[in-house]
Amino acid sequence: MLRHQEVNPYVEFTKSVHADFYNESLLIESKLDAHYGKYMEAESKVFLKDSVVVFNVKGDTLYCDELYWDRSRTGKEFYTDKPVRIRTPSQIIDGDGLDAPQDFKSWHIINGRGTVRVSSNEFPQ
Repeated sequence: MLRHQEVNPYVEFTKSVHADFYNESLLIESKLDAHYGKYMEAESKVFLKDSVVVFNVKGDTLYCDELYWDRSRTGKEFYTDKPVRIRTPSQIIDGDGLDAPQDFKSWHIINGRGTVRVSSNEFPQ
C-alpha cells in the first residue's frame, strides 16, 4: 500500500486488493479481488482494475477489467461502463457495463447478452 499526500490524497494498492463484505449478522455476503486498487480519500471511492472479480454467496461471479466501488451510491456501490461478464450457476451473461449493490445479490447489466434461463413461473401472467 502506497499513500500519496497530494492535493487530492489517495492510497494505491499496486499488487492486489481483497475485500470481504459482511451483513448485519457478520456473515460474508460477497468478496472482491483485483490486481490493482486506488482509494481516493476525498471522494470515498475505490477504482479497481486488472482481473477484477466479485462473487456472492449464491455462486454468482462478476468478471471485469475495471470497476468502481463508491460507498455514497447506496444500492449501486459497484459500477462500471466497461465490458463485464457474470457467471451464475446456470448461465453466462455479457454486457457493456453494470451497477450493483456491494452484497452483489442483484445487478443491472447494460446491453446484456447471452442465454438466460427463466422458469415459467417467472413470466408475467
